[in-house]
Amino acid sequence: MLYVILIIVILLIGTNVRVVPQTEAYIIERLGAYLCTWFVGLHFKIPIIDRIAMIVPLKEQIKDFRPQPVITKDNVTITIDTVVFYQVTDPKAYAYGVENPILAIDNITTTSLRNIIGELELDQTLTSRDIINSRMRSVLDAATGAWGIKVHRVEVKNIVPPAEIQDAMERQMKAERERREAILRAEGEKESAIRVAQGHKEAVVLNAEAEKTSAILIAEAKKEAAIREAEGEAEAILKVQRATAEGLKMLKNAAPDNQVIALKSLEALAEVADGQATKLIIPSEIQNLTALAVSLAEVVKEKDKSPVALERTIE
Repeated sequence: MLYVILIIVILLIGTNVRVVPQTEAYIIERLGAYLCTWFVGLHFKIPIIDRIAMIVPLKEQIKDFRPQPVITKDNVTITIDTVVFYQVTDPKAYAYGVENPILAIDNITTTSLRNIIGELELDQTLTSRDIINSRMRSVLDAATGAWGIKVHRVEVKNIVPPAEIQDAMERQMKAERERREAILRAEGEKESAIRVAQGHKEAVVLNAEAEKTSAILIAEAKKEAAIREAEGEAEAILKVQRATAEGLKMLKNAAPDNQVIALKSLEALAEVADGQATKLIIPSEIQNLTALAVSLAEVVKEKDKSPVALERTIE
């Protein structure tokens, strides 16, 4: 008998002691009325009198609702598929607020979609998903707050227009792709033409620069040749002057007499007269030597007669 009682006690303790995980909440009723909510931890309940009425999940949940047919402002019937992200924030309100919270959210979603899409035309509907999502979330969050549910996000998964509208949109998209392709091709041809023109321009510029460089080099070569020629002439003149100076120096060192000087003067006069000038200006000093020149001429004519007499004449 003792063993039976012990077994009954163990069973009662095992069935009335619960450990609540962090992701759940337990709704406890006593004699059919709400008693309390168990959250994470170890809890005890009185057998027969207390019972767990509902286990409420506290994690964020995702509900993918069935596609809804709605009519746009311009009388086009489209099908919209939505997803709702929600979380239970008040387990008691969730347990006693509405009979079926998920079904209630589904019905509110359908009604809200019809109201929102009915204010938009087809083009606006296809391009205004963010607006639809935001307005849907606001409506659902306001309606589900009394049920202990917080709606975090509403996402429009898909918008399906009628088949004829889809065909027209595909043709329009194809025409748009072809237009963009034509624009890109034209821009490519334009860019190619610009690059070819730039290449010709650069070639012309390079040719002009080459001709300019060549002309500069030729001019510098001519300039260098002229400079070298002038330097050569100057060097020649300098050498002649040096030779003349050295000759005069040697002549001076030799101490020539008057007769040698007179002879050199006559040689210089002969060189001057040998030029192409038609008029000569003879210094007065050289004019006095004219008679000497005549005498020398006579002496030369008579040199064959007597060398001794020529020596005396010169003296």
